[in-house]
Amino acid sequence: MVKRNPERTRKRILDAATTEFSAHGLSGARVDAIADRAKANKRLIYHYFNSKEDLFLAVLERMYEEIRGFERELHLPEAEPEDAMRRLVVGTFDYYIGNPQLIALLNNENLHRAEHVKKSLRIKALHSPLVDQIRGILEAGEGKGVFRGGVDPVHLYISIAGIGYFYLSNIFTLSAIFDRDLHAKDALESRRQHVVDVIMGYLKPSNGVAAGA
Repeated sequence: MVKRNPERTRKRILDAATTEFSAHGLSGARVDAIADRAKANKRLIYHYFNSKEDLFLAVLERMYEEIRGFERELHLPEAEPEDAMRRLVVGTFDYYIGNPQLIALLNNENLHRAEHVKKSLRIKALHSPLVDQIRGILEAGEGKGVFRGGVDPVHLYISIAGIGYFYLSNIFTLSAIFDRDLHAKDALESRRQHVVDVIMGYLKPSNGVAAGA
């Protein structure tokens, strides 16, 4: 008799759901297709996740958990402020490149006006340590005279994420409009450096003097 492994089954369902939701969105995704892809009984999906909407939220929660886990692996508090910020900028951009499903899922959730994210205390809780971490890096950088003062950590993170996100979420239309292969390795490398230059340039104190110094 084969022993059941609930965690393994749950992971298979989440993996299958991630693929289905990123390809077809919440409205277009089919639970039957998720069950087939996960090699799981359809009733088992409802047993673990109650509904398609709850399964979509579980996919989003895991997605955010994985992003925050990746950011922890950057060991930002252990680095000097400028190095820590570069790690965060480059890491965020490269994470988006390596996880295109994330962009599709975020696009779809925004179509639903964050209806599911708003319900999740887990997702909100995951972001508080990140904001505190960025605030600490900014304060350390200001103290060392390498960053300007008065930078809002939330606005900064939105800028770091947004500059890379827009490029990748609109890469097909941008490539067509500007007649460039923005998927090409050299284009991605150029964009990565551009994002670093933009963020680090913004953080640089005026005339090399930190605000309040």
